[in-house]
Amino acid sequence: MKVVTFGEIMLRLAPNGYYRFFQDDQLQATFGGGEANVAVSLANYGVDASFVTKLPTHAIGQAAVNSLRKYGVDTSKIVRGGDRVGIYFLEKGASQRGSVCIYDRAHSAIQEAKPSDFDWDTIFADADWFHFTGITPALGENLVEICREACKKAKEHGVKISCDLNYRGKLWTREEARKAMTDLCQYVDVCISNEEDAKDVFGIEAENTDIYGGKLNKDGYKSVAKQLADQFGFEKVAITLRTSISANDNDWAAMLFDGENYCFSKEYHLHIVDRVGGGDSFGGGLIYALLSGKDTQAAVEFAVAASALKHSIEGDYNLVSVSEVEKLAGGDGSGRVQR
Repeated sequence: MKVVTFGEIMLRLAPNGYYRFFQDDQLQATFGGGEANVAVSLANYGVDASFVTKLPTHAIGQAAVNSLRKYGVDTSKIVRGGDRVGIYFLEKGASQRGSVCIYDRAHSAIQEAKPSDFDWDTIFADADWFHFTGITPALGENLVEICREACKKAKEHGVKISCDLNYRGKLWTREEARKAMTDLCQYVDVCISNEEDAKDVFGIEAENTDIYGGKLNKDGYKSVAKQLADQFGFEKVAITLRTSISANDNDWAAMLFDGENYCFSKEYHLHIVDRVGGGDSFGGGLIYALLSGKDTQAAVEFAVAASALKHSIEGDYNLVSVSEVEKLAGGDGSGRVQR
């Protein structure tokens, strides 16, 4: 199994623990980004995972590459060039104070990339799956074009395509997102969304749901998944369901629609260490499960369990194994010491 992911990897700068920005005089430096996070998850599951982006040749760009190599991600198709690595500043929320994310990613190497930078025929030569998110085309019209070319080439090579809608209002407008994603989603086989993305991007929403008041009507998401599948011909639609009780405590589940069956996972009560990358870890788990031949119910259970574990891990990357995920999906969520 070989999976290719494409997007931006950024330098993450975050205060220690739950300090506010510069309440402490130190910032922790790590790396992360939607598609890079998925690649790391898959590599940890033993999948041949390749991440594609463009990064500068200087020391920070190399550090980003090394952060992926550390976990076994294939970085051989990363294009080198440009002047800077995008940065995001993260202040982790606690209790009723939400997390804050500030982007400093303008003019990053990938944002200024050109379609001619990427040889998709070579990249997809032996690939089985291609994954990208709505964050990547949000970086500019040139990235919309690059994503379109990637999707076309993936189809030519018989590669399955998944996309996490991942709407980011700080990067583009709903109108811009709808235009670009309506075009790109015609190529997508597996769509991943959450309780907000389908509404923000396509105007499709579940009835009787208040995401800010902690009220989710799970049955309403059957309609959302069906509308998405009907509009774009998706083979499968996954919708993550997060009930936010506070910044630290969430209830977490998901639904996977395969064209016939609506399969809901069990719900996990999470006490969060770090929620960044939670959706990406779901995507990585889902891709692994589907490539492994799991049925719809087993696939969504694996993906949700993988993501539940990610919420316990500092940083963007989900550093768990298949056996750990299978154990939780099988019902052992006690958190007892393993001896």
